[in-house]
Amino acid sequence: MAFININKENFYHNLNQIALQTGSLEKVAIVLKDNAYGHGLELMAGLASEHGIAHAVVRNTYEAAKIESLFESILILGDKVLKHEKYSYALNSLEAINEAEKGAKVELKIDTGMHRNGIALESLDEALGQITKQGLTLVGVMTHYRSADVLSSEFFWQQKAFEKVKEKVRQVGFENVRFHSHNSAAILRNKHFSEDMVRVGIAAYGYNELETPFDKTRLKPVLSLHATKIATRVLRAGERVGYGGDFTAKEDMTISTYEVGYGDGWRRGDVSNPYVTPKEGNILGRVSMDFVALASEEDEVCIMNDAQEAAKQLGTISYEIITNLHPDITREVI
Repeated sequence: MAFININKENFYHNLNQIALQTGSLEKVAIVLKDNAYGHGLELMAGLASEHGIAHAVVRNTYEAAKIESLFESILILGDKVLKHEKYSYALNSLEAINEAEKGAKVELKIDTGMHRNGIALESLDEALGQITKQGLTLVGVMTHYRSADVLSSEFFWQQKAFEKVKEKVRQVGFENVRFHSHNSAAILRNKHFSEDMVRVGIAAYGYNELETPFDKTRLKPVLSLHATKIATRVLRAGERVGYGGDFTAKEDMTISTYEVGYGDGWRRGDVSNPYVTPKEGNILGRVSMDFVALASEEDEVCIMNDAQEAAKQLGTISYEIITNLHPDITREVI
């Protein structure tokens, strides 16, 4: 079977690197959406709470309910807005404000340039007025950077736009509002953090996606994917392996079948440019739903221990490698 190891020491190392940027673990909110980026929602929530993280960010109320007891506050990025002691909800439109339950805690998302979600800058006054009229409690104001990982001026003009938003919110008279714009890329590149919170996702799990010119904060991958052996056999020279027989043995060799495949969320890849595992070498032939073949006799093998490196081989990004991993795969803390 496939199984996943979660390296607790690496996870805490990454959180501490972020805390060095913010000045305190108290300002770190761990993003746990989509099964904690494939690492396991409840498992990673428990580890984060144990380390002193008090705030979490999730995708919906279903995820929030699973980890409610572990955090002081949970920001829900998208769902029906309900009144709850610990939950706050991101508001992305004027319509969402009008549909929210009276008394709910909300965090107004402002579109400062990404143009994906959020209230338009010119609608800020209207949005703040509607929040008051609707009887909602504004606990946060947020935005999201579209190019924080790219060496360009876009990050800075979005920052300036958000500073104007902060001034307006304060002028209107809202108090006890937390302002947050930084995601992983933003906090890793910014030398002068002065906001109330950072929403740290991919960096907490060990991946620094900044371009080469930036100073690189050393992070450590938390997740590794492994598989157990099903069977071992000897291939004679000229014999072929798997669907389509895409791998042909050039000489007699011993191979084994291991229980992991795209049924587990591992990518099929390109058989003409085979994926290379950290230790056992190329995957031989096609990845099938539940199996891969390797030139190995080991009882257990590591398929991937660095999603960033795996992503380079498979022509994608680290996010897709880890979030695709099936939630039913056993995850064990080491």
